[in-house]
Amino acid sequence: MDKEERIRQRAHEIWEREGRPQGREREHWDQAVQEIEAEGSEAERGPVVPDPTVGTGSDSEVRGSKRRGK
Repeated sequence: MDKEERIRQRAHEIWEREGRPQGREREHWDQAVQEIEAEGSEAERGPVVPDPTVGTGSDSEVRGSKRRGK
């Protein structure tokens, strides 16, 4: 599916989700463009790999293990 078709579908979804209001086509189109472009940017960056050192214990445990040479 090409980008314009994806934007068209997303704009339609937004329009339906907001209760099918009249006269907001441009707003829905612009929002769809932003969402589709954001998805593309995320895909280009790749998956986020968590830092294995974050959340593994308290700061004192980390400092203590560094002092012991671990």
